[in-house]
Amino acid sequence: MNRAPPRALIRMSATAVSAALLAVAASSGARADDSASLLKAMTEYTAAQKSITATFDSDIEIITPDLQKIQFTSSGQLRMARPDKLRIRRTGGYADVDLAYDGKTVSLYGNNAKAYVQADAPGTIDQLVDTIQAKTNAALPGIDLLLSNSFDVLTSDVIEGYHIGQGVVDGVECEHLAFRGRDTDWQIWIQAGAQPIPRKYVITSKTVAGAPQYTLRIKDWKTDAIADTDAFAFKPPEGATKVGLDSDVMVEFDEVPAGTTSGAKK
Repeated sequence: MNRAPPRALIRMSATAVSAALLAVAASSGARADDSASLLKAMTEYTAAQKSITATFDSDIEIITPDLQKIQFTSSGQLRMARPDKLRIRRTGGYADVDLAYDGKTVSLYGNNAKAYVQADAPGTIDQLVDTIQAKTNAALPGIDLLLSNSFDVLTSDVIEGYHIGQGVVDGVECEHLAFRGRDTDWQIWIQAGAQPIPRKYVITSKTVAGAPQYTLRIKDWKTDAIADTDAFAFKPPEGATKVGLDSDVMVEFDEVPAGTTSGAKK
């Protein structure tokens, strides 16, 4: 399973990455001349939004020992208030998980396990993601679209990029971009026009036989201020048990069944 690249590799400047992508475009003759600028416009737009709410559907593929490709599907909701508030709820066939972050404490509740983990994490959403990836090596596909330094993170391992053309996602006209990396390739569909919202995101793992993919579709995007003062507060449900990060019940928090190892994550 591919993991997110170390943060030390993510500090490449946006200017350098843009120049590299545009150079590839100029030499390829394909519609790559504006892939970097379209991606940059999207990341600047999302980073400028103080509040974001959205719903999403995600599909993760795994490859069995018999080389059969199996897909697991989840849906969820996201609420975000910069710089330090985040709430993500994801429900699928094997997980019903709620992550809450209020700027001081991060809580992760698994409804199937009726258990939660909690840790002090004062700081920002970006710092929280850094901490989670550094301490647990967990992949958080999709969250990189919303970070304040999203462009640098997304392009940290990019070798070349292309503007494929137009596409329609959930009835919305989008610009279709494709990028190649060393271990993963990825595509993104960005809403055309004055609101360049990410609508679809596909990650392909090239180092796993069968090239499994992770697909994320984003819907119901809103940027209105979140009025609910308790939106980011975690209150353990009655009967829930607090456990440590090393507890066996942590497997209940994953989006695929326990023992499944070959999936597509960036």
